Amino acid sequence: MSSTASPLAAPALPASSWLGDFVLLSSLWGASFLFMRLGAAEFGPLPTAGLRVTLAALFLLPLLVHRGEWPALRRHWRVVLLAGVINSAIPFALFAWAVLHIPTGLTSILNAAVPLFGALIAWLWLGERILGLRWAGLALGFIGVALLAWRAPAGAGGGASVQAGWAVAACLAASTCYGLAASFAQRHLRGVPPMASATGSQIGAALALALPTLWAWPARMPGLRAWAAVAAIAVLCTGIAYLLYFRLIERAGASRALAVTYLAPVFAVFYGAVFLDERVTAWMVGCGAVIVCGTMLSTGLIGRRRPAPG
Repeated sequence: MSSTASPLAAPALPASSWLGDFVLLSSLWGASFLFMRLGAAEFGPLPTAGLRVTLAALFLLPLLVHRGEWPALRRHWRVVLLAGVINSAIPFALFAWAVLHIPTGLTSILNAAVPLFGALIAWLWLGERILGLRWAGLALGFIGVALLAWRAPAGAGGGASVQAGWAVAACLAASTCYGLAASFAQRHLRGVPPMASATGSQIGAALALALPTLWAWPARMPGLRAWAAVAAIAVLCTGIAYLLYFRLIERAGASRALAVTYLAPVFAVFYGAVFLDERVTAWMVGCGAVIVCGTMLSTGLIGRRRPAPG
């Protein structure tokens, strides 16, 4: 649930022109955790992640060629493929393992902390300034993450608390990868067309996960439900979601597009409760609210100074 697109200026378009895309994208990215759980239960984490990026690449590649952006991918293929390893291969595999040990709703809440890591990495790597309320937001967000990890419940697999702790660590490592990928894109992928970046990153991730996928392939062929889940996460939650995300940036601006991160956990928690019978605790909801508030402060989405009139 991240992108290697560089920020674009937001045109003055009414909310009616992009609100539908915003809600649909949130619902798709929220569903990715459910589909990961259903796929990884039979395929295992590595094949689930490998199939996800491979099918997504196959879905996006014809669109890339149709839009005439193949030459752009050829010019920048090294950095784009590397971005795919950081932005897709590693975090997708980590999340696919985590959802086997903690509830999918919890993994989605931890994923909402991605902008926290993004802001911190941009400060350390790119020298972006963090002043006043943004530091307070970072502190608040990380406190929320720590509190959530402290009482992380075991997931559907019934894993022990130690496994749940490692699963939380895997989610945080995946979120760190997303934050690192954002700064990597800002430094190395400026000027690369979004479709070339999206398609190339999935190709890079597919190449990185090819051997691990074959090595970890299950001895028993997974059932139809697992195949359907992997296909859904590849086409709907990765391929189509990327297209929606880029269109949302064009119509609503980067800040509003990033706000999808805050709505997606609502859908993920709902899906987990309805389809996986996961328990939603007040602690999860409270810590999630702290994380979202801290993230919005740290990214400047709230607390900005309004320009003086006149």
